[in-house]
Amino acid sequence: MHDLILSNAQIVLPEEVIQGSLQIKEGRISTIATGGTAISGAQDMNGDLLIPGLIELHTDNLERHIQPRPKVDWPHAAAILAHDGELASVGITTVFDAMRVGSIPAGRARYAKYARNLATELWEMRAAGALRISHFLHLRAEVCSETLVEEMDEFGPRDRVGIVSLMDHTPGQRQFRDIGKLKAYVQGKQGMSDPEFDAHVAQLYALRAANGDHHEAQAVAAAQRYGAVLASHDDTTATHVAKSAQHGIRLAEFPTTIEAAQACHEHGIAVMMGAPNLIRGGSHSGNVAAHELADRGLLDILSSDYVPSALMTSAFLLADLWDDLPRAIATVTAAPARAAGLADRGMLQPGLHGDVVRIGRVQGTPVVRGVWSHGRQVG
Repeated sequence: MHDLILSNAQIVLPEEVIQGSLQIKEGRISTIATGGTAISGAQDMNGDLLIPGLIELHTDNLERHIQPRPKVDWPHAAAILAHDGELASVGITTVFDAMRVGSIPAGRARYAKYARNLATELWEMRAAGALRISHFLHLRAEVCSETLVEEMDEFGPRDRVGIVSLMDHTPGQRQFRDIGKLKAYVQGKQGMSDPEFDAHVAQLYALRAANGDHHEAQAVAAAQRYGAVLASHDDTTATHVAKSAQHGIRLAEFPTTIEAAQACHEHGIAVMMGAPNLIRGGSHSGNVAAHELADRGLLDILSSDYVPSALMTSAFLLADLWDDLPRAIATVTAAPARAAGLADRGMLQPGLHGDVVRIGRVQGTPVVRGVWSHGRQVG
């Protein structure tokens, strides 16, 4: 690897922003210095910001690329490359690719397993040197399903499973406490009639009653076996959070109420909210708005969820809301790194990975002007 020197930059450190230069050697940050540099070969950043590469813990973007339309299965190698390139282009240098485990083979809204085969293809592309950024797996363990245990048994410690989230989409609770909103969502997506929707709800209730507690326990055990961080999803009440704490959960994805977010902080659980929620000003499911949690000091981490570019945009929205750029950048860099147990990235600090993003601002909007992953320019 060639040495890289980025000079004349506004460098966003954990507690402050300094004017200076940053040097990367052999893929890691070697030096951060204030002032100018006269070293030959330095690249002039013209006063732009340098921030750590963004870290994405929960994104459905790979699933979107492999199925760009309902019932369309896109060639997976091409989809993986497009997903990887898209994330690099918006400043994401580490991603935990979300894949569902736990399927329902029969019924009107049936869905089949896919995670094992897709993960194998992802790791084949990585082994071939085809990927620009760092990838880990985030297995979304659907407890209200039929096949969760056997699907999770197909993964092991070598699969880079960094996060396992406990997903419970039983109607009438968590994300869709209002079954009317669930009905509108499912009928719009699946084209179900009223009787078909009623049958679908009944099927999910039966699966939860038959398998839910067992699946939840097995998912917790599997996360321990993989060495993965355990996450909750859509906690709504303090009771939900207390149960999460009993499982050893360290990360709460998208709590739906202020009550749940407050309880998470009381239990030392980091709160992650969706960047689209922050940008749009509220949740599309009618749950708590991300800016409400930010105002109360209950927002720790942002996730792009279903819009990769939203991660950068939302961080700068938070910077303006809090009037604190380092604190806001930490929600998409240092805080997700800490929650995922990654001690080698997430800050601009000597010894850490050379994951760096150059940012300009045009009419307040962040513009990505350069992306380096392990010191190699990828965007």
